[in-house]
Order: sequence, then C-alpha cells, then structure tokens
Amino acid sequence: MSKTILYIHQSAELYGSDKTLLYLANGINIRPDFNVIVVIPNDGPLKKKLEAHHIKVIISPIIKVSRSMFTIKSLLLLPFTIITSVNKLKKALKGTKVDIVHSNTLAVLVGAFYAKKYKIRHIWHVHEIIEKPKIVSSIFPVIVDLFSSEVVFNSNASKTFLCNKRPRLLKKSHIVLNGLDREAPKTSTAKIKNIRTNLFKVEKHDVVLGLVGRINKWKGQLLLLEAFKNVKPEFNNLKLIFIGSPPPNQDYFIHDLQNKIEEYKLENDCRIVPFQNNIWGIWDSIDIAVIPSTEPEPFGLVALEAMLAKKLIIAANHGGLVEIILPETGYLFAPNDVKSLEVKIKQSLTNEGQVENFIQKGYKRAINEFSLQTYLNHFIKLYKISF
Repeated sequence: MSKTILYIHQSAELYGSDKTLLYLANGINIRPDFNVIVVIPNDGPLKKKLEAHHIKVIISPIIKVSRSMFTIKSLLLLPFTIITSVNKLKKALKGTKVDIVHSNTLAVLVGAFYAKKYKIRHIWHVHEIIEKPKIVSSIFPVIVDLFSSEVVFNSNASKTFLCNKRPRLLKKSHIVLNGLDREAPKTSTAKIKNIRTNLFKVEKHDVVLGLVGRINKWKGQLLLLEAFKNVKPEFNNLKLIFIGSPPPNQDYFIHDLQNKIEEYKLENDCRIVPFQNNIWGIWDSIDIAVIPSTEPEPFGLVALEAMLAKKLIIAANHGGLVEIILPETGYLFAPNDVKSLEVKIKQSLTNEGQVENFIQKGYKRAINEFSLQTYLNHFIKLYKISF
C-alpha cells in the first residue's frame, strides 16, 4: 500500500524553494509506493506545474511567518489562526490518511501544528538562514525542535546556523543538498537571438551579465549595479540584465532599482526583465551569471542552473554558495564588497582561458555531485525509515 506524503509550502511561485519542491514532489509522486499531496496558500505557476504532473494540490492557509505576525494583535490572534488553519486543512483532505507531513521551508507553520495534533511524523525541510529579525532567529530553533520528527537542511551552512542556536537538533538532523537536472534541450541559436534582441535589447557582440532571482533587499541587485557602473567605462560592450520580480506587494524594490539605474544613467545598458517561466532559454542567452547575495544563501539553486547551462559564475563567497561553487569552478568575491566584485567582473572579461576551464569543471561538478536522482534517493530513504 502506498504512503501519503503531505507537502506544505509557502508560495505558488517558481523561485528556488518552489522549484526544489516541484522536483521533489514530482520525483516522489511517480513512484508506486508513494502518494503526494501539496498544500500552498494561493494559485500561481507552481500549482499549474504540479497539476501538469498529475499531483493533487490543495489551496489552504499555511500560517506563513512574517514580520507582521509579531505584532501584539497578531500574537493574540495566533491560537485562533492555528486552530482555524488546521481545521481547514483537515476538511480539505476529506479523510485522506496522511503518513508524513513535510514542511518545505521554515516559513510555514500549519504542517507542524497539524502533525502534532494528529500524531503524524513531521519532517521540517529548512531552506533558510534567518538572521533577522532577532526574535525570529531566536525562537525558530526552539519551534523546529519541539515540532519536528526529523529536520532536513539544504546545506551545511543552513544546518550550522540553526544547530548552533539549538545543539540538541543535531541528533535528528540530515543534510540533503539540492539536486537538479536540466529538463530542457539547449536553446536554438534562433531563439537565443530572439531573446537577446527583443527581451534583453542587446547587440550580437555584447557581453551580458545576468542576475537571475527575486528582486529584494538581499539578493544583491544594487551591489551589482554599482559594480557594473564602475566597470562599464572600460568595457563598452558590457550589458547587465536583472531577471526576476519582487515579492508580492513589495513593488518598491523594483522601483528603487529602476530609479538607481536612471540615476547612474545606465538605461541603455541595463534592463529589468520580469520573472520568466522558460528559465533555460534565459540562461542560454546570457554570458556570465552573477550571484551577489548580500546575506548568506542557504543553498543557491541558481548556481546549479548556471553550471548546467555552462555559464561562468561570479558569486559572493559565503553561505551555501561555497558548497556549490569551488575556487576551481568560478569566481568568488568578498561578500558586500563592491571593489572585490569589480575585480572578478574584470577578470571574467579578460581571462578567456581560465573562464573556459571554470565552465567545464563547473558543468562536470553539477552533473556528478548534484543530480536530481541523488537528491530524490536521500528523501526516499528518509521517508521509508519508519515504514
């Protein structure tokens, strides 16, 4: 008899943790010994992708952690919110027996309370390094300890951060590095030309720096823009493309970025392209991937995507990124250091032999060390522990 895994996730978008959930849920669902149900808070591209793979999706409140939760009013209402959310989920499941609850990211709480109430094994999958606000950073290790059967971390960096605050978590912790396979063939030359001409607005011989990711305060868009401004006078054919959108109801991030582009008078050399579903076409159309995160990335799935697309990577030297990108597979710069970033950009544009060596070694590392099947095998083994 198949076992039912109930995944709880924080959004219906298609960024890092959304994609890892999609790959995991699909890889588990196609097996005859498992049945998958995914709970998300709203409709969106992730829901469509899951349903295209014949995965059941439930839209239900997930009790998402946010700064607004820590107001006096919200804290007073929290018990009612928990009871209401758990009851709504129970009703939506329509009597389905759940064998494992898998909370995908720290930001969702309903899975923890649902599993506790109905005495179901609960796996908490940590994709974050939460340093701020301090109250959340202090409380979460305790909550995870009290409400989880096992804890899965997506990197050594995320494990170290949480377990240092709550050492007793170590005894039930696992590290499962994200896995990824390229599911799309190499983009045709004609399609690449179309993307670069009509979407990026660049010329044939332009060199395109690309930052793929959500536009927010810590992904490093403003840091990269400043470095680009300083390097640009030496490289006339250099262009910069930001690919991504801000979080819901936080459009001010994109307005701030656009205003800074105009302040630097870079409107002809830098563009913001909204989130794209066909991410492999985007990767194939840029020349250099930059990951300038100003806070430590828990993992950094975009680094794997860039490696699988055979792109040179320039990345901040902290967090989970250093578990993916080695000194022999890409350029690492001092975090939050615009001058260090400028140096690496210049090296990437003038050191052709080293660049090609980085690209080839990076591709081999992605294929050999971060395959999707390896990722799935870890979870299959973990799910079957109590079966």
